[in-house]
This record gives sequence, C-alpha cells and structure tokens, in this order.
Amino acid sequence: MDENWDVLTSLFPEGWRELGRTCGALRRLRGFSSEDDLMRTLLLHVAQGYSLRETVTVAKAAGLADISDVALLKRFRSAGPWFRELSLRLIQDTYTNLPEVPGFNMTLVDATHVKEPGKTGSCWRIHYAFDFPSLSCRHFSLTPMAGKGVGESFRHFPVQENDCLIGDRGYSKYPGIAHVADHKGFVLVRYNPVQMRLMTPDGRPFELDDRLSGWDDDQQQAAWQSTVSHPDGSLITGRLIVVRKSKVAMEASIKKVRQQASQKQYKIRRPVLEYAKYIMIFTTLPEDKFDTQTCLEWYRLRWQVELVFKRLKSLAGLGHLPKHDPESSQAWLYGKLFTGLLTEKLIHHGQAVSPWGYKVSVQKQVFQSVA
Repeated sequence: MDENWDVLTSLFPEGWRELGRTCGALRRLRGFSSEDDLMRTLLLHVAQGYSLRETVTVAKAAGLADISDVALLKRFRSAGPWFRELSLRLIQDTYTNLPEVPGFNMTLVDATHVKEPGKTGSCWRIHYAFDFPSLSCRHFSLTPMAGKGVGESFRHFPVQENDCLIGDRGYSKYPGIAHVADHKGFVLVRYNPVQMRLMTPDGRPFELDDRLSGWDDDQQQAAWQSTVSHPDGSLITGRLIVVRKSKVAMEASIKKVRQQASQKQYKIRRPVLEYAKYIMIFTTLPEDKFDTQTCLEWYRLRWQVELVFKRLKSLAGLGHLPKHDPESSQAWLYGKLFTGLLTEKLIHHGQAVSPWGYKVSVQKQVFQSVA
C-alpha cells in the first residue's frame, strides 16, 4: 500500500503538502499522523464514494486516522481550496497552449446527477460552472431530477457582460441562449439540430441538410453565419462551426445512435444518421477575436473536463453529496475534479512513460533515503 501511494503522489503537483498548509487544510493534524494520511482519508471519501461514517471506519482499520465522522466533515470543508489548487495545477500542466482572450470570462458549465446513499436515497441534479483558467467554482446549485425548469439550461447560471458560457448539446436551447444574450454574454455550445432550428442572417430557414449533402470529401471543417430566434421575436446572431469526424469516429457514433434506437424502440430518421458524422458547434462569440480554430480549441477543453466527470460516474461513482452546506458541496466538487484529473495523468504515465510502474523521481528518492 505504501509503495502504491508513493507512485500516486509522484503524479501530484510539486509542493502539494506545502500547498495544503497555505490553503488552510493542514493547520493541525489532530487525528492524523501525517499530511499523507489526511489526503488518503479524504480520497477514500471523494474517490471511493464512501459516506463520512464509512470513511472513518475504513481509515481507522487501515491505521490512517482515528477521528469521528463530524471531525472528518470539518476537515473536508477546509480541504476545498486545497483540492481546487491541486486541480488547477494539473490542468495547467495539460492545457498550456490555449490562446489568451483578454476581456472575456470563459466559463465551463455542466450538470450531473447524484444519489444519496441507501435504497431510498433521493436523486438530485447539480448544476456547476468553472471559470477558466482560474478554475474557480463560479456557481453551483441543486435541483430535483424531475419537475419544471430543472433540466440543463444556461438559465441556471448568472451571467455578466462578456461572459462566455461553454456547454454541451443539452444547453442547445432557445431560452438559455436568449438568457445569456440578454445579459450581454456569449455562448459556445454543441449544436443539437433536432432540438433547435437555425435561421440565416436574413431570417430564412437554415438548410443544414442541403449544406451537409454538398460537403466535399476532402473538406474537414466549415463555418456559416446563422441566427437563432429570441422569444421576443428578434434574432441572435452567431456562427455554426461544423467539423467532419474521422471514419472510425463516424462508425462509432452511428453505432451508438442505432443502439439507442433499438433500446428505446423508435425509428431513426435519416438526417440523424447524417448528423452523427459531424461535430457541430454554435457560438455567438465575435469572429474577429475567436476564429474557427480558437472556438474548436475551447470546446475541446470543455469536453476534456466533462470526460473527467463521466469517467467518475461510470467507474468510481459520484458517491454521497454533502449537500447540507455550500462549503462541503464545493469541496466535494473540487475533490471529484482532482481525482478525475489525477486518474487521467496516471493512465497517461502508465501507457506512455513507466513500464516499470513508477517515475524515475520516485526511484531516486528511494536511493537517497537508503544512502
């Protein structure tokens, strides 16, 4: 267990223990023998999805801690800034070539559902927004899974002038885009042609099928001026950016569409299969500051952060959300993000760097300690 922990911490950002003291998470170690034991216990709660009571039981059996679940909750609350800074440094290591956009606030938004422990545990949807590159949790809120106005929408998020909200296809809806435009903000959203219809700048129907049918086989991407309707009858100006998928990606997308149709017992319309061959993004960002390639790079970043949470949901489970106060909820969110980013880094090193199972820096530290 100790050897595996050394391998894992070798992937942590440098100075992570000192960072914990700076962020106020390590002012005292009451109940823990070291900073490592505290981090291990926190990750039992965050990564494994154990409840607070389960976490302290497992930690005590493993000799990591001897504290109550109430004391662990206090520790967890204070660890939120620590997890945030660790996540920020991991992201900065990965995304160092994004273009600067002075004057614009780029915000990644998403939603996911969580379930309280137990057979009768309630289900909730958490809506969250991260500013980038600061990675500050700009907003989060909890809503029930069912009911009016609780689905994915930009309307769940406060918007200020020059904010750009970046979302997936669940946010491709007229009211949400109008909400952002009314507050002088911008959107960069995965376009859903079934859910939202576009128009040309002069108000005529945007014939997407005709444009895709005339696509050159050697063409990789295209951008067209387009608009969406505001509820007040006006038009919101934007661009539709379309990227053709690789042959392998096309086949995977079409297979997924067919599987979903088979499971839900509905007939696939022919345009849906054609749409599966492309990535389509609608944006209202100004073209003189955000060209096509820049928009695609920003959406790629949002997709990578979303994958972190998707993998956590499918592999590790999101576990228990301590929703009784905002401080612990934000710590939970940052802890999940850190766990996912760390997992990505571990997979990368395992596949491409370390056939012997650890980084050279870890081996060097062992040799120095022996000497």
